[in-house]
Amino acid sequence: MPIIEEVDSGIDATSASNSREDSPAKREMSNMIEDDPDIDESLGERLWGLTEMFPESIRNATSALVYGSISGTKSLYSFSRSAVWVFFSTATVLVAPVIFEVERMQLDEVQKQQQRQILLGPSAVSGGGVHPGLGMPMPPMTTQR
Repeated sequence: MPIIEEVDSGIDATSASNSREDSPAKREMSNMIEDDPDIDESLGERLWGLTEMFPESIRNATSALVYGSISGTKSLYSFSRSAVWVFFSTATVLVAPVIFEVERMQLDEVQKQQQRQILLGPSAVSGGGVHPGLGMPMPPMTTQR
């Protein structure tokens, strides 16, 4: 009968289930948390600390992009405020007199109609048919062939 040697794989069956939980990195992290429970570090300080892992050029470019975006937004807001002010003030100066003149003309027309109604009676207001003082309208002319 041939002899079969058992080869030890080095993995213990009992430790396989919780190998991740007992990893050295996990144990080290839990020891750090338990050792120093009085870490008074704000989120901003943590984020600032993370910036050290990026090169200086990337940090400068990101900073320039953020400040440029803020500056651009402020400039755009200021320009839009000025543009809206110029547009509406110009529209008011140019359109308001036209609106007043149209209203005045409509009021004059209404007064003329009322004056005609008082002088000539209710049939003069419609403005159709017989014109006062002209008599009957002329019949259309027939053409000869």
